[in-house]
Amino acid sequence: MNSDKKKVACPMDCYDACQGQMVEGNIKGSKDNLLTNGKLCINFANLLKEENIQNSLFQGETISLDKSLDILVDKLKSTTPSKTLFYTGSGNLGVMQNSTKNFFTQYGSTLTKGSLCDGAGGAGIEAGRQNVINPPIQKLIDADIIVVWGRNFSVTSSHMYNLVKNKTFVTIDPICTDIAKKSKIHMQINPKTDYELALLFTRFAYMQDLEDRDFIEEFGSGADWFFDISRNRPVVSYEATTGVPLSQVNDFFDLIEGKSVAIMLGLGIQKYFEGAQITRCIDSFAAYMGYHKQKAGGVWYLSDSAFDYKKQFEVKGNNKKVSIAKTDFGLFDLVFIQGGNPAVSAPNSAKVIEGLKKSFVVYFGTTLNDTCEYADLIIPSSSFLSKKDVRLSYGHEFKAISEVVVPSNGNTISEYELANYLLEKFNFDKLKDEDEVISYYENHKPNLKDFDTFEFIEEIDIEPLYKDKTSENFYFITAKSKKSLNSQFAKDDFVYLHSSTNFKDDDNVIISSKYGNAKFTVKINDDIKSDCAFLFAGNKKVNYLTPFDEDESSNSAMYQELLVEIELS
Repeated sequence: MNSDKKKVACPMDCYDACQGQMVEGNIKGSKDNLLTNGKLCINFANLLKEENIQNSLFQGETISLDKSLDILVDKLKSTTPSKTLFYTGSGNLGVMQNSTKNFFTQYGSTLTKGSLCDGAGGAGIEAGRQNVINPPIQKLIDADIIVVWGRNFSVTSSHMYNLVKNKTFVTIDPICTDIAKKSKIHMQINPKTDYELALLFTRFAYMQDLEDRDFIEEFGSGADWFFDISRNRPVVSYEATTGVPLSQVNDFFDLIEGKSVAIMLGLGIQKYFEGAQITRCIDSFAAYMGYHKQKAGGVWYLSDSAFDYKKQFEVKGNNKKVSIAKTDFGLFDLVFIQGGNPAVSAPNSAKVIEGLKKSFVVYFGTTLNDTCEYADLIIPSSSFLSKKDVRLSYGHEFKAISEVVVPSNGNTISEYELANYLLEKFNFDKLKDEDEVISYYENHKPNLKDFDTFEFIEEIDIEPLYKDKTSENFYFITAKSKKSLNSQFAKDDFVYLHSSTNFKDDDNVIISSKYGNAKFTVKINDDIKSDCAFLFAGNKKVNYLTPFDEDESSNSAMYQELLVEIELS
């Protein structure tokens, strides 16, 4: 089969959703795609080098695919459906990956709700704008100033960044990230004070007559209440709590006056109990300035990539749902994990691993990961190169298409094939035709209707972390690495500290929170704020420290809702 020029969509969990194609036997970036523009990012390149699972395993022994499917069916038939858990990760974000949920919903499995990633922030955006939809990418390209707020834009969105890399940037982040270093202004904010900075900005906007009264009168609801919150305390008090000098705020408003502004929101701002409120405060400031309805600029977060698409595999059921942020795997007789690595990625690893050891664990994915150590049955999923799919983006409005470019070896099975296999075994209705589903997603043009009314946040109840901050403890911060994606690819298990902490390179330390502790090796880096402990997401021990709990509004993880103590081990 001649596979040259066939399309390949990157399935990984990042903003850009690269479009590739097979050219002379190699996967290269598509030049027909505005974002990819002929180049693959480092993560896509790393994905192509990964060693995929080639055979099924049962209790460590290699078995045939048919045998593994027989074991799965027998186990499902001998288990009470509600005592099984269907748990999906974000290892593959193609739309066809949702097909397996159809079976487990009809079967009666317990499902999860909430998010380990962006749930709180999404709830905040939705509360103000009704839907979580990003502006068209052209509005980013046309903006004069780009404010990068809690997002390492050049690392996590390298293709989007390349479209605007010559713009003027402002970064708001406790860490001096790559994008902060090239920014006109870097506000090295104290963690969990982003909402206070948004209130301070609002106060300055009013004092300098920069608010957009036309926008507020036509679209805004509750703007006066929101402004009243911002003026309930002295301006100078914000400087003390946020760590941002008022002089920098003055510089910021001098820079943005009369300019079109795009705000790129990251995940860091909302990894807290009140993450929805924090995000909504920032979005309300943007609305106060009228950024949402301008010809250029706006606010970008993680958009609802499936907005206005009809879910092709959805089936209604009365399934019990548990919060993904505090899933106790030990409560289930069978746990089916698809494309996830909860042993590393889910909050409070000790609790997660304890639960996995008590259950019969089925892992279904393309590559071995840390969770596979606790799996009784491993079923290899077909590589993304060997199945059709469509990748919708949460970063922009474009989609990427995957065609089959490498035939399956016969020992793996796609999500769609597994779903249909199980549906047939349990006498449930089979799925829609695969090509029909692909064609729908490929050809449907969603109506990304803008909001008619913006609801400003009118009441704020947030407990600051700085109330419990002492000279002996540290703010805890995680972010994505340039060399990895969550728990995939290169591992970085260090803790990064500022030189003023008196720790030294390669010191072995114990980091403790009220939820757990773990050992780490120190790397000194003065890009880190002096009172922060920074670790990359995917660090194998990082989630031994995080709360086995959920945020206040979206059943989502709140990884940074803690302070930690560090001592030499």
